Amino acid sequence: MSNQQQSPQKSPSMPRSFGPRPGGRFISGQKPKDFKGTVKKLAKRLAPFKVSIIISLIATIGSTIFAIVGPSLAGEATTAIFNGIQAKIAGVGGMDFQLLIRILLTLALLYLASSTLMFLQGYLMSSVVQNIAYTLRKEISEKLDRIPIKAFDTITHGEILSRVTNDIDTLGQTLGQGLIQSLASVATIIGVIVMMLRISWLMTLIALLLLPLSLIIISAIVKRSQKLFVKQQAALGEANALIEEVYGGHDVVKAFNAEPMMEEKLLQINEKLYESAWKSQFFSGLMGPIMHGTGDIGYVAIALLGGVLVINGTITVGNIQAFIQYMRNFSQQIGQTAQVTGMFQSSAAAAERVFEFLDTEEEYDRPDAIALPEIEGCVGFDHVAFSYDKKTPVIKDFSMHVTPGQRIAIVGPTGAGKTTIVKLLMRFYDVDSGSITIDDHDIRTISRNDLRKKMGMVLQDAWLFNGTIRENITYGRLDATDEEVEGAAKAARVDHFIHSLPGGFDMIVNEESSNISQGQKQLITIARAFLANPRILILDEATSSVDTRTEILVKEAMSHLMNGRTSFIIAHRLSTIRDADTILVLNEGDVVEQGTHEQLLESRGFYADLYNAQFETSRQLDM
Repeated sequence: MSNQQQSPQKSPSMPRSFGPRPGGRFISGQKPKDFKGTVKKLAKRLAPFKVSIIISLIATIGSTIFAIVGPSLAGEATTAIFNGIQAKIAGVGGMDFQLLIRILLTLALLYLASSTLMFLQGYLMSSVVQNIAYTLRKEISEKLDRIPIKAFDTITHGEILSRVTNDIDTLGQTLGQGLIQSLASVATIIGVIVMMLRISWLMTLIALLLLPLSLIIISAIVKRSQKLFVKQQAALGEANALIEEVYGGHDVVKAFNAEPMMEEKLLQINEKLYESAWKSQFFSGLMGPIMHGTGDIGYVAIALLGGVLVINGTITVGNIQAFIQYMRNFSQQIGQTAQVTGMFQSSAAAAERVFEFLDTEEEYDRPDAIALPEIEGCVGFDHVAFSYDKKTPVIKDFSMHVTPGQRIAIVGPTGAGKTTIVKLLMRFYDVDSGSITIDDHDIRTISRNDLRKKMGMVLQDAWLFNGTIRENITYGRLDATDEEVEGAAKAARVDHFIHSLPGGFDMIVNEESSNISQGQKQLITIARAFLANPRILILDEATSSVDTRTEILVKEAMSHLMNGRTSFIIAHRLSTIRDADTILVLNEGDVVEQGTHEQLLESRGFYADLYNAQFETSRQLDM
């Protein structure tokens, strides 16, 4: 193995992909980057449901036709009653009850048909919108599996949760209501205008003259409220991110009495959310009163003009009543259209965040990626260079060759680049130059899934999922039988402990894995690696968080696990890697020494200093 000297490593500066924090894509107050593009993407999502949408549109038109004919028939009924009363007063006749009953029965049937069609339209559109919401949640879930590991260094968990829950819920609710109301409102407005023109073109003209004034005011409100809706969604993402972070680390928060600081942070975010939320709702809510106000002015004008036309005999009293009903309906639909505009703004702000997440760069393989056959475990690093930010080199020119079954220990102070090497081997990141090979296959030519099937990792953070111990071990190989799971637990020296638990292998590990100890968690993750049966094994600080007694069990289980496998062992405790075939000593990104434990101690170099420092520290602690 050889390695040329490298420049000192600096802390990598990772660019943020997105998130509410400074430097992220979503900053409070930011305008949508591509409003039209977002609408086009939403339209594309609606395309597969065009049959349901067309049926909904037809149902809406039918419902509207039946509904708008109603006031006209009601006006005829009013005219019939008015004429009957006049005839009775004049003594020349009476009320035509047969005509009145016929009109009322027709009116009842029309409203029943209108309600039935509106129910059908609402059912179909709700199904369409919820299908879209379901598909988006599914795509985000699948997207999480395709995002590179490096992306999770910059994405807060709360931000992802906000997009999966809040943004998609907002999109589903507002888009559903908006589509239904917009279809109904547009059809109603057109139908109402036609019926108003049939009654009196002059009164219709006066009614429509008030519309431009309302639209000018509403357009100004929409322009202002759109920015506020974006602020609201971004602040909501910030709040979720902080709450998730504080909840996950509540022990640390309490241990350091940091509750006031976290409360202050949340208060600041909550203030931003409050300001943007109430302002966006306030401005959006102004649309209704404005339309009602202008509508009331129109009623007064129509009442005056209608009275003159009745006196002149141009229209009947029933026509005035029908026209006022149509005008009221017209104003209501304009107001609802304005509210729908606000809904679509909220939907667009939420949809833009969802689509931006779905457009995040994915982890992909080359088109000609191969499936790795059974391997012996030969690993080679050939002049590998890498940097996290493409500016500050972490590894410059690293080369080494590992034979099958060899145990390679990688040691060095914090920040020396130990974990970076195994991240490159697992293809969490790809090298900038040079190559890494497994059995002479460049790992960039191997599909990531197939590559990682040949490897197993036991990390410093022993992560367990909320579920049974059996399920947590089975995560290493999902098709494993119960006998294989229990055999892996026995090989990992954890079966005795599991049998002592209430429920044994079926005991539920809680969400934070706090109902078992750190050492027990570590042994369970080793059992998981046993079950996966990889040819290449990576142990990253696997004993750093356990006590001395548990460390003996973990070391015994690890030794058994490494038997016959090519192993890379990252360790701070140098006592755990004495039996390694080769020890690779890193310092500031450089390989400064290599050899066996005895050889490195005899050379009295950097490794010897590290080892003696640890030994001295341990001796002082024992005293």
